[in-house]
Amino acid sequence: MSAALTGIILYAKDMQRSAAFYQQHFGFSGSGEVVEGLIELTAGDGSCSILIHQAAKSLKFGQATVKLMFSVQDVEAFKTRSAEQGMHFGSTHQANGYSFANAKDPDQNNICISSRAYRTTNP
Repeated sequence: MSAALTGIILYAKDMQRSAAFYQQHFGFSGSGEVVEGLIELTAGDGSCSILIHQAAKSLKFGQATVKLMFSVQDVEAFKTRSAEQGMHFGSTHQANGYSFANAKDPDQNNICISSRAYRTTNP
């Protein structure tokens, strides 16, 4: 038996701000309305959803053990465009035929842009 990973739930202090972040910087779409306690955003290609859930006041942010990876063909071009929109990534790293860079979302969740899916040779 197999199961497809089709969505991720993110806890946010400000649901609307987090939704706007993923819409602006990663092209997710959605109405932004809270339905059944969630804001649902869908990737441009329909491959997955991000469900934004209101975080409990007791939840501590910034200590996540999960990183969201977004596949991009050109890490440097994506970083440049993101910087123009106010989002800044750290240094670009090289690894086994691909590059990646890290950042944080408004709730300090770890995010990464990576060209790994587009590399031409596998190690």
